[in-house]
Amino acid sequence: QVQFVESGGGLVQPGGSLRLSCAASGSIFSIHGSILGMGWYRQAPGKQRELVAAITSGGTTNYADSVKGRFTISRDNAKNTLYLQMNSLKPDDTAVYYCNTHTVVRDFWGQGTQVTVSS
Repeated sequence: QVQFVESGGGLVQPGGSLRLSCAASGSIFSIHGSILGMGWYRQAPGKQRELVAAITSGGTTNYADSVKGRFTISRDNAKNTLYLQMNSLKPDDTAVYYCNTHTVVRDFWGQGTQVTVSS
């Protein structure tokens, strides 16, 4: 069984930075060849979950308009880890951030990590 665990969230002041990590563990070999892409989603209180950034198996990235130029998604295949570098954070970025792995068979979700941007 494969699990994905996010980390790196916390409280940061407006204008600050955080780097989120999503580490895979377990039987990664069982899904490695079927991964279509990975991404970061977020959900703020009272709002729907939204896509923040995604990266395909080929390395193509895309971002929500609200985070373009501020957030960067990347991955380290050797470490089976997905990252989200978040700079120039705003109060509107406050949410629970989830990593997602999209495979041919199913999607995998982490448990989420809270990001709070406040002075």
